[in-house]
Amino acid sequence: MGLVRAVRFRGRQTGRVRDGRREARYNQMMSLVVVGSVAYDGVETPGAQVDRILGGACTYISVAASFFTKVSIVGVVGEDFAEEDIAFLGSRGVDLTGLERAAGKTFFWRGRYAEDMNTRTTLQTDLNVFADFQPKLPESHRGYPYLLLGNIQPSLQQQVLEQMKSPRVVAGDTMDLWIQTTRDDLVATIRHWDALIINDQEARMLSGETNLRRAARIIMAMGPNTLIIKRGEFGAILFHRDCLFYAPGYLLEEVFDPTGAGDSFAGGFMGYVAQKGLQLSAPDLDMRELARAVIYGSVMGSFCCEKFGVDRFRDLTRAEIDARFQEFRTFTGF
Repeated sequence: MGLVRAVRFRGRQTGRVRDGRREARYNQMMSLVVVGSVAYDGVETPGAQVDRILGGACTYISVAASFFTKVSIVGVVGEDFAEEDIAFLGSRGVDLTGLERAAGKTFFWRGRYAEDMNTRTTLQTDLNVFADFQPKLPESHRGYPYLLLGNIQPSLQQQVLEQMKSPRVVAGDTMDLWIQTTRDDLVATIRHWDALIINDQEARMLSGETNLRRAARIIMAMGPNTLIIKRGEFGAILFHRDCLFYAPGYLLEEVFDPTGAGDSFAGGFMGYVAQKGLQLSAPDLDMRELARAVIYGSVMGSFCCEKFGVDRFRDLTRAEIDARFQEFRTFTGF
């Protein structure tokens, strides 16, 4: 009897090991690498103010994406980066192997929002350790299939891409600063991307066109087969090859802090793309799946606005996310 029990015990353990290996393989197949800024923010809104809170594009993207898939970040922080913030990122399952701690202070940004919560004034920007950021991907990350590049310098984005082995999907963001000052580098870099995620002002600036449909055609001719133009409270427009999908914004009763909403959108979008194992260059890609990814991006952006910084994500559940996704289906169905 003892031998039988031992054999059965070993069998159960072997099953657990096999399940663990299958889970590890699945995580690697769907893993997303996010590169960008991990920072502290100071935010002033018409109704409240916070002097120092966890922020940064890489932070918002990775936390939002972590509700859908396994996420690894590559960034740099200073000696002042709090252990409680490390713990929070770890609690979301974010792999911090690529997060470097350097001598000095963490990137800090402070801004003030106008009464309409759409207009933002930058009051302070201290790059600190981020000024010398040279992203280095751990060897374990280089074979991951999904890559999302935050709005760092185009030359650094290209350096990251060159460290990847053969990513299934490469997506990225940029900003007006890089469009104005490093346009040639930016155009050369996005030539190798599958998706570009920018706002309407940046789309017009990059294309030289005021009409967004014409702007999209010009930008996609630069390389990306997928373009998402974010329009803040007015939603987002998805362009993929010859297809177009428009998603409205989620109507919140109160916008508490819009900082990071665009990055949270990107995290939700790419998190869902990775979760479903989508390949944006595939000729048989289901456009409905890509539309769902946009809606999940909008969902994550809306939750971000409900509290300062990433605080809404601390107690957010996947059930709440899926419920809001269904709300989108309800108010857009006809």
